[in-house]
Amino acid sequence: MPTYKEALKINEHYALDNNKEPSAVKLLMLHHAEMTSSALLARFDEPMDSEAYTAFLRSVNQYVVDHKPVQYITGSEYFFGHYFCVNRDVLIPRFETEELIGHVLDFKQEYFGDQPITLLDVGTGSGCLAITLALEDERIEAHATDISEAAVKVAKENNDTLGANVTFHHGDLLKPVKSMRFDMLISNPPYIPDDESVEPLVKNHEPHLALFGGEDGLDYYRAILKDAESILADRYVIAFEHAHDKADALKRLIRKHLKHVKIIHKKDMQGKDRMTFVLKKR
Repeated sequence: MPTYKEALKINEHYALDNNKEPSAVKLLMLHHAEMTSSALLARFDEPMDSEAYTAFLRSVNQYVVDHKPVQYITGSEYFFGHYFCVNRDVLIPRFETEELIGHVLDFKQEYFGDQPITLLDVGTGSGCLAITLALEDERIEAHATDISEAAVKVAKENNDTLGANVTFHHGDLLKPVKSMRFDMLISNPPYIPDDESVEPLVKNHEPHLALFGGEDGLDYYRAILKDAESILADRYVIAFEHAHDKADALKRLIRKHLKHVKIIHKKDMQGKDRMTFVLKKR
């Protein structure tokens, strides 16, 4: 058997030669070797276990040849300090969405202070938004909806594993909670236009239901905004993640459906308008 160092070096070059990320290969090695980075470094010159090596090579081919996302191979993704179970029924949590969490927590504190609030996450997928917010602030009573029954199952498993207390509702957007009222509404809905080109790693593996948002990518925002105030308290905060080139169009949609609100755009770490917040006072 090759050493861990040899196996890693060969397969990192294999990934690079096929326009894939060598960092993903290391994640696969750590997964199959069941080691931390420091432990792997300490054993770099040792022969790799034969079973782990075989599984590692199989996974590398899934990533390089089949374009399967690493997170679906390992079955997890790290998000805001927590490991979330992911599979092909849910979208993989993105690093940039962690920024949305930070801003939501800031607006919660600024707008509601230390008082308990109710929050709704629309289109929850893996549950990463609702669960993380509930874990970060125990004064948040979080609820979440998703039209995919399979996604709700994954979200519930993550909720139980991470020890959160989110209530999940199976159904379309706001319909499952139409008799309830919330102080905050958050959503990172599908927002890729239907005819936009998407890399195979995403298009061939992640659920289309969680990716595509109609001709202009704004269908789900329209549907949410149309009925938003029917499930919101008199004083509320809405938080959206969206495509970097849709901030102005989304602002027009908000103005069409909601009156006497303050709209704030936030840029991500790349300087792109990726988050929009709506504030309504009594």
